Amino acid sequence: MLAVMFGEMKRTEIQNALGLKHEDHFRDAYLLPALAAKVIAMTQPDSPKSPTQKYRLTEKGKQIKKSTTP
Repeated sequence: MLAVMFGEMKRTEIQNALGLKHEDHFRDAYLLPALAAKVIAMTQPDSPKSPTQKYRLTEKGKQIKKSTTP
């Protein structure tokens, strides 16, 4: 997931970049674990269900991406 992320992205943009179709599976298997691990963050943490919600890499996520990307 980190490999396909750049800047601020909507959930659907990340999901499409990964080629995943099922929203529930994406949320449970990718999005929530990445948020819990603090490798991504919400742009609007006070409004998690906002239609304009986007996600961005945290510093931790950037470091992991940098160390795993050739």
